[in-house]
Amino acid sequence: SLSSCAGPRCVGAPGCRWMLSTGGSRQGAARLWAPPPGLQSSSAPGAGAELTGEALLSAAVRGRTGPCCAEPGRCCRNLSAWFSNQPNEERQFGPSFSLDAVHVDPVIRESSLEQILKPSPDLTIQHQLQQPCRRVISLQNLFDVDACGRQVKNVVLYGTVGTGKSTLIKKLVVDWCHGLLPRFELVIPFSCEDLSHSHVPISLRRLITKKYQHLRDVVPLLGSSNLKVLFILNGLERLNLDFRLAGTELCCDANEPVPPSAIVVNLLRKYLLPEASIIVTTRPSAVRRIPGKYVGRYAEICGFSDTNLQKLYFQLRLSQPGCDGENNVASRSGEQDNLVEMLSRNLERQNQIAAACFLPSYCWLVCTTLHFLYFTRTVPPSQTLSGIYTSFLRLNFSGEVLDSTDPTKISMMKYVAKTVGKLAHEGVMSRKTSFTEEDLQQCFEVEMKTESELNQLEVFRSDVFRFFLTPCVQPGKEHTFVFTIPAMQEYLAALYVVLGEKKTLMQKVGKEVSEIIGKVSEDAAVVLSIISKVLPLRFLPVLFNLLKMFPRFFSRLSGKGRDTIARTMAEELFKEEDYYNDDVLDQINSSILGVEGPMRHPDEAADDEVFELFPIFMGGILSRRNRAILEQLGCSIKNLAAFEIAKAMKKTVIRNSRKGLPPSELMDYLFFLHEFQNERFTAEAVRSLRTINLSSVKMTPLKCSVLASVIGSTNHEVEELNLTSCNLDSSSLRTLFPILLRCKFLHLQLNSLGPDACKEIRDLLLHDKCAVNNLRLGNNPIGEQGAQYLAEALAGNRSLTQLSLLHTALGDRGVELIAQHLAENQQLQEINLGYNSLTDTAALRDAASQHPSLHLYFNDISEDGKRALDSLRMDRDGVRALVFLTAGTDVSDYWSSILNVVHKNLPFWDRERVRQHLTIILQDLESSRRQTVNPWRKAKFLRVESEVKKMLGKLQHGTL
Repeated sequence: SLSSCAGPRCVGAPGCRWMLSTGGSRQGAARLWAPPPGLQSSSAPGAGAELTGEALLSAAVRGRTGPCCAEPGRCCRNLSAWFSNQPNEERQFGPSFSLDAVHVDPVIRESSLEQILKPSPDLTIQHQLQQPCRRVISLQNLFDVDACGRQVKNVVLYGTVGTGKSTLIKKLVVDWCHGLLPRFELVIPFSCEDLSHSHVPISLRRLITKKYQHLRDVVPLLGSSNLKVLFILNGLERLNLDFRLAGTELCCDANEPVPPSAIVVNLLRKYLLPEASIIVTTRPSAVRRIPGKYVGRYAEICGFSDTNLQKLYFQLRLSQPGCDGENNVASRSGEQDNLVEMLSRNLERQNQIAAACFLPSYCWLVCTTLHFLYFTRTVPPSQTLSGIYTSFLRLNFSGEVLDSTDPTKISMMKYVAKTVGKLAHEGVMSRKTSFTEEDLQQCFEVEMKTESELNQLEVFRSDVFRFFLTPCVQPGKEHTFVFTIPAMQEYLAALYVVLGEKKTLMQKVGKEVSEIIGKVSEDAAVVLSIISKVLPLRFLPVLFNLLKMFPRFFSRLSGKGRDTIARTMAEELFKEEDYYNDDVLDQINSSILGVEGPMRHPDEAADDEVFELFPIFMGGILSRRNRAILEQLGCSIKNLAAFEIAKAMKKTVIRNSRKGLPPSELMDYLFFLHEFQNERFTAEAVRSLRTINLSSVKMTPLKCSVLASVIGSTNHEVEELNLTSCNLDSSSLRTLFPILLRCKFLHLQLNSLGPDACKEIRDLLLHDKCAVNNLRLGNNPIGEQGAQYLAEALAGNRSLTQLSLLHTALGDRGVELIAQHLAENQQLQEINLGYNSLTDTAALRDAASQHPSLHLYFNDISEDGKRALDSLRMDRDGVRALVFLTAGTDVSDYWSSILNVVHKNLPFWDRERVRQHLTIILQDLESSRRQTVNPWRKAKFLRVESEVKKMLGKLQHGTL
C-alpha cells in the first residue's frame, strides 16, 4: 500500500543501515545518530529565554522549531536533511533521491506473538511460498487502537534483512519533520547499535541531549507535561536486554544514571515515561527478546510483495531527470522509458526477477546495475560490477553480527560466505543454479556440532535465508531454490574461494601455525593451543614433531592455497565450454530484462548454465577498494594474499590470452582486467594483445569505457582492432579515440556511422599521432556530408595507405568531394568505392589517376565508362581500376576477392539489387568468353561463371 504522504515516493537505498555520514560508511557507532553540525551550531544562547510552559512547547515542538534557534525551523530542516542524506553508494549512480520527494512504502502486515513464536519450520519450499492472510496496515496507523479497543503504545516492527526497515524509519522521521505525523509532537530516534557500545550509566535526559543538543531545552518537559513523544529504537537485535527484575532494576526517573540497555528496558516496561510511544525495529530472531506483555502491536515488513510496487519503484527510479548524466533529454527519456517497459513486461510474466524484487534492496541492486550497464559515460568507469555487489552487501550487512548473544560474535557476512558461499561454489562447480532441500541441509547442517552452531543456523533461517535464496518459479523446478539474483551465486562462490574457505584442513592449520611461528618463534605451548582448536588431540604429537623437524613446512603448505585460488581463477576464466556465449555484460542484461535482452547463441543448449562471472568476481573482490569494504564486513583479505594470488595467476592468464579468444570471450577477459583494478597486472596482460577482435559484440558506452581503460594502461601499438558490427556511434568513437589512434588496421564496418561519426574520424586521421594505415568503413551511411569530412581528413592525413568506403551511400557528389582532395594525399595506395551508386558523371578517372588501386565494382557505370577506366594500366599509368570481373578478354585476377565481398555483405545489402548486378556480371562473363579463342581462358571464364550461377541460384532460393 502506498503512503498517503505527498504522492508516490521512491526509496533511495533500501537497507542502508543508517549510514548518514558524508563518507558513506560508519565512522564509529557514536556518530551513527549524532545530529549534523547544523543542529549543534544553530543555537543562539539566550534566544529562547522568555519561552516557558505552553509557549515553549508551541515554539519548540508543535511548531517544529527549537526555542534556542536563531532561525525558525532551521533545526528541523537540518534534521530532515540529515535523515534524507544518502550514502556514497547511492550518489555514485546519479542524483541523490530525497526520501520526502520520491518513495514507495513497503507492505506492512499486522502479526501476532503466536505467529512469531510458533516452532521454526524447516527450509521447505511450501513454507517459503505461503502467503500470509493478514491485515495490511499503514505506517501512520501503527498506533491505532487494537482489536480490543486498547490504545497501542509499544509497536514492534520486524522484517528480514533487506525489507527496508531502516529506510522506512528514516522516512518516518522525515515525514514528522514535514508535519505529516501530527499524532506526535516530538520524535526521538536511537540506534540500538550505538547504545550497545556504551555500558557507562547515563540518564535518559543526558542521553537525549548528548545525541541531540538542540533538544536540551525541551528535555526537562519529558514526563512533566502531556508532551506526545515517540521514541524510535532501530535494530533491537544489537542489544541484549534482560527484562527480569534481577537483571534490570526498575527505574522511573529520567534523571537517574543507568546503563543504556536498562533505559530501553524501562521504556518498554512503561515504568519510565509511561505516556511515551515506542517503535522498535528488529530482525525476526530478536522479536522474542521482548516479553509479549510489553508489546501492543506486532507488524511485519513484507517488502514489495505486490508486483505493482516493484513497477512503481522502477518507473520512478529509472525515470529520474539526470539519472544517466546526459544532457540530451529526448534520447535520455526514450532509453529510460524503454528500460522501464522491458522491466515491467518481465515482471508481468512472473519471472524470477519478480520473486527476487519483493525485497526493496534487490530493486535497488537491479536499478543500480542497469545504471551501470546503460549510463556509464566516463573513462574509466567510476564503478565496477564487483564494487556494486560489494557495496550492496555493505548497505545491508555493514557491522552486523549474526547473533549478538553468541560469544563468537561472528559477522553475518562471514557466516554467509562460509555457508551460502559453499552452496554457491558447489553449484558453480557442478554447473547448476537450482538446489533441493537436501542440498540446503547438506550445506548448512553438515558441520553442526555444538549448541552455538545450531543457534546460529536458527538465526540465519529466520533473518537472512530469504535474502539470498528464493523458491524457483521456472516450470518444472517449483520444488527447488535459486539465488535471488543469478549473479549473486557467482559473487558468493568467488568470495568463498578468495577467502580461503575452500582450503583443505591442513592448509588452514598451516596458515595459522606459520603466522604464529613468525611472531613467537617455535613456542610449543602457543603452537599447540592453535592447532588443538582444529585437529583431534591424537594428531598433536605428529604435528609437533613436524614443527621441530621442518619449521618451514607449514609456511609452504599455506602458500599452496593461494596458488589454488589463482589456478581456479585462470581455469574458470578461459573455460572453453563457455566459449561463444554472449559476453557477461549482455548475460546480466538478459537476466534482468528477460527475453528482450540478448538471446543465447543458436548452438548453445537451452538449459546450459553459464558461469563466466565467477572468475571475474574473484578478480574484482581482490581489488583494493573491495577488500577494504569486505574488511568492514568481517571478511578479511590481506594485502600479501592478494599480491601472491596475482603473482601466481599472471603467467597462466597471459599465456591463455595469447591463444586467440572469440570476441565475446575477449570482451570478458578485458572486463576481468578492468574489475581486477590492478594497473601493473593489466599492463603486462594486455601488452601481448596485438590483435583485438570484438566483431559483433554490442559495444555499449560501458564496454567502450572498459576497452579504453584496459588498453589505455599501456602505450603499445595495436596491429589490428576489429569493431565490425558493434553498434558504434559518434560518442563511442570519442570514448575510444586514444585507442583508435594507436591502431594500424582498423575495422569499423557495419556500425551505422553517419556524418557526425565522420567528424570524429576526421579528427582521428588529422591527429599528429595517428597510426592508422588501413581503415575499413564499409556499410555505413556516410553520405555526401560524411564524404566532405573524410575528404578533409584525406587532405591532411599522412598515415593512411588503404581506405574502404564500400556501400557508404556516397553518390556522385560524395565521390567528387573526395576526388578533389586525393591529389593532396601521397600515401594512399588503395581506395574502395564499390556499391555507391556511382555513374559516369562522377570524377572517377580523376580519382583513379591519383592512386594505384581503385575499386569501383557494383556501381552504375556505363560500358563506355568501364572501357575508359579499364584502359588504365598499372605498367603504363601506375593505376589499377577494379570495375568488373573481366579485364578485356581475360578474367580479373581479383574476381574471387570481389565475389567474397559480395558473399560477406549480402545480409546487409539489397538482395534484389545484388541479383541484378550478378545477372549483368554473368552476361558480361559469357560475352567475354565468346570473344576469346584461348582455351585456357575459356576454362577460367567457365569456372567463374559457375561460381556466379551458384550464387544466383542460392540467392533466388533464399539459401544464401
